[in-house]
Amino acid sequence: MTDVGSSLSVLVRAAAQDRADAPAVVAGEERLSWSQLDAQVDRAAAGYAARGLTPGERVAVQLPNGVDWLRATLGALRAGLVVVPVNTAYTDPELEYLLTDSGASLLVAADDRPPVAGVPVVAGPPVDDAPPPAVPEGAGRDPDTVPAFLSYTSGTTGRPRGAMLSAAALRANQEQCLRMDPPPVQPDDRVLIVLPLFHVYGLNAGFGLVAATGACAVLAESFDPVGSLEVMAREEVTAVLGAPPVFQAWLAVADAAGSDAVLRRAFAAVRIATSGAAPLPEEVWTAMRERAAVTVWEGYGLTEASPVVASTLATGRAKPRCIGGPIPGVELQLRDTALHEPVEEEDEVSTSGDLAEDGPGEIWVRGANLFSGYWPDGVGGPDAEGWLATGDLAYADEDGDLHLVDRRSDLILVSGFNVYPAEVERVLDAHPAVAESAVIGVPDPRTGAAVRAVVALRPGRQLGFEELREHAAASLARYKVPTSVHVLGALPHSLTGKVSRARLRELGLARADEEPTASGGDGDR
Repeated sequence: MTDVGSSLSVLVRAAAQDRADAPAVVAGEERLSWSQLDAQVDRAAAGYAARGLTPGERVAVQLPNGVDWLRATLGALRAGLVVVPVNTAYTDPELEYLLTDSGASLLVAADDRPPVAGVPVVAGPPVDDAPPPAVPEGAGRDPDTVPAFLSYTSGTTGRPRGAMLSAAALRANQEQCLRMDPPPVQPDDRVLIVLPLFHVYGLNAGFGLVAATGACAVLAESFDPVGSLEVMAREEVTAVLGAPPVFQAWLAVADAAGSDAVLRRAFAAVRIATSGAAPLPEEVWTAMRERAAVTVWEGYGLTEASPVVASTLATGRAKPRCIGGPIPGVELQLRDTALHEPVEEEDEVSTSGDLAEDGPGEIWVRGANLFSGYWPDGVGGPDAEGWLATGDLAYADEDGDLHLVDRRSDLILVSGFNVYPAEVERVLDAHPAVAESAVIGVPDPRTGAAVRAVVALRPGRQLGFEELREHAAASLARYKVPTSVHVLGALPHSLTGKVSRARLRELGLARADEEPTASGGDGDR
């Protein structure tokens, strides 16, 4: 059994002992050393205990990036609690579902508000000057199986499900990443984190690696393309954790300025830049190399893997539209999508260079970084041999490097966030003018994919595009709201009576060149 010392808050304690006065966090005007952050985590842990919370209870944290998020989350871990990170864009119905499903005992939010779904709300992390809980962190729970985090991600039921991420799995992924050469984070790095900490990418591939190395996190509350470039130059950022929309926005800033000088200034001290969450367009990869003088190392992962699975850093071969190979300590297979068997015997890889030019096949992974299944009973976790099907398709090129092809399921990946069609369809179907709806993904150069709704209207009803968007936005986070709507007289159905999304794709409705606007009749609106 892995020692409970693998917890993020224990890593903060270790950094405070080893690098007490070294900078830990820069967030706007706030600057904390590791010893200062550790002391504030103690106060937050004591605050939770003072509210009567006991180890194993769930605490939901809905805060933007910043020191308060770190205090709330790390303090909860130090008090032996399970953290449920909450997307700050969630609407009330989405939040209520998550709180109810997780059985959260407390919601830490940015402001005071009445209880939500019967769960009390506190503005900012609770603090207390009493000593933190005396019980050893993680007492009474197995760090290999009992979660430190419930990280909600969409599943096949159409409702978000809580992926149970143990402290051991998170720590394993940190160690796996740090075994790459060069490592994505080193002790003297100043790491820009503009990705949300409530997402496992920003949480573990970002702050987790910072805490594991004693580096410094430069946090942005929200992503401001111009402001973040200024921060990078001022703080002499050396490592950048990004996603395709981030790099695209930075290039757009330079375009608007009519000069690449702003990019060169911001990236002058950058040692390494990585991208994940969605495929990086080749033109963006090339432009960053030519205009910002930085090579972007692309990776691939998923919430259930804590999250990193593969990277071009693992192979040492930077290529556009390529995710490289499995990181050290992670095994990867490309399996036949029908038989769930390896495409070829030699296609099983644990180090780079072992994949044959074959596929595409579904990516299956195995490693100590995998989750313990979905809350609350562990369903959907790795199989008896430790393998997990990702639902993503890839092929290997002549060098053995992996390239993503498509998703096997109907999930739509918008800027790295899963959008499950059934969830959106339930909301659209509640509109009085909608008889039936189907949701599919369409390519989007900025976010990787966008949500398109295909609807059939009730007889005699009209429906404007903006009206349908407003209806959806009342119940869904912005990235789940359809950006285009196509109206049909009737939707195609399978033999079992279900709407056939595959048939909609065959009709060409998943093409990106459809008009993005919509009201009754047949056609795009």
